[in-house]
Amino acid sequence: MKILVLNCGSSSLKYKLFDMESQEVLSQGQADRIGMPDALFRHERKEQKTFLDKTPLSDHREAVNALLAFLGDAKQGILADMRDIGGVGHRVVHGGEHFQTSVIVNPAIRETLEDTKKLAPLHNPPNLMGIDVCTGLMPGVPQVAVFDTAFHQTMPEYAYTYAIPYRYYKEDHVRRYGFHGISHRYVANQTAKILQQKLEDLKIITCHLGAGSSLCAVSSGKSQDTSMGFTPLSGLVMGTRCGDIDPALVSFLVEKEQVPLSSVMEILNRQSGVFGISGISPDFRDLEEEARRGSKQAHLALMVYAYSVARGVGSLIPAAGGLDALVFTAGIGEHSSAMRRRICEFLSWIGIVLDEEKNVDSTVEGVISREAAKVKVLIVPTDEEKMIAQETREVLKKQSIRH
Repeated sequence: MKILVLNCGSSSLKYKLFDMESQEVLSQGQADRIGMPDALFRHERKEQKTFLDKTPLSDHREAVNALLAFLGDAKQGILADMRDIGGVGHRVVHGGEHFQTSVIVNPAIRETLEDTKKLAPLHNPPNLMGIDVCTGLMPGVPQVAVFDTAFHQTMPEYAYTYAIPYRYYKEDHVRRYGFHGISHRYVANQTAKILQQKLEDLKIITCHLGAGSSLCAVSSGKSQDTSMGFTPLSGLVMGTRCGDIDPALVSFLVEKEQVPLSSVMEILNRQSGVFGISGISPDFRDLEEEARRGSKQAHLALMVYAYSVARGVGSLIPAAGGLDALVFTAGIGEHSSAMRRRICEFLSWIGIVLDEEKNVDSTVEGVISREAAKVKVLIVPTDEEKMIAQETREVLKKQSIRH
């Protein structure tokens, strides 16, 4: 079976085509600046060949059309027949409380999905647009929605409930949802395989550290708590996002700056985090370089981030019921040995001791803590697209069994 995975952004479309029997990525690519004159579609084949397509892409429909044309092209394509695609898996950022698992999208499900737009107005509309476009262009091919929030639907009520009037939860579904669930689930599963233990027997905290960062406490194979909340703005300090702050600070900034609430939210979402502290860049590589050159602001931003992660890990240990493994993933988690070191130094009191040779070895995947350390520390590269493909295949298998 071949599964196509799509991730639609507001002006972009990312894809991977998987052969699920061999677990190979047959083709992958990304269309950027959709709707603009300089739109570009880059495709990469498994033979390491790269193809650039500068065909104008006025909207996502044209982008998906261009993708299908490339995959089925007689010379450079990868599919002899478009019917070889057994299903399309779509990343959907927010499933609200409606969806605890991935689902095949039928008209009733699509109508329910419409309600989730208000929970993630920046992410869900383009996600759902991708589903709509593929439904129209690929009649008969199952479209599967895979939710970033679904993995966290196992959190207990006391973990996701906000201490505000309860009517806001009953009427408006205001609660902590959490995000990056596809990544956290994939990484937790891989951790169990690396440690050669059952996932259900492990107490894990996964650290998805990138421009957007979040933590997840996994126990009994389920998400017990996570750092993000109602939106991806809360939780850890991030690249440009503030993370957790005193709520009263919002009204203070509105009054001080004499600007509307929307302008303050723009500050908290796009001008804060390590970018706001440093005044230099949201890119951690830039901050590391500037810190080496003596920038106190860059060094402070890095330390604030590291402490934010360490404090978050400490706060999630009760949710996990202890800690067997601390796992780093995503751009910063996988590639910044300096940031892993800072975070682990803050956590040495719980029995975390890095093997520095393994920590700085960029080829290492797996355990990077010392043999005698009480808590295992691992690097596990995330693969959200592979998780989406696996989920899509499982959903389709279950449907075929029922029928």
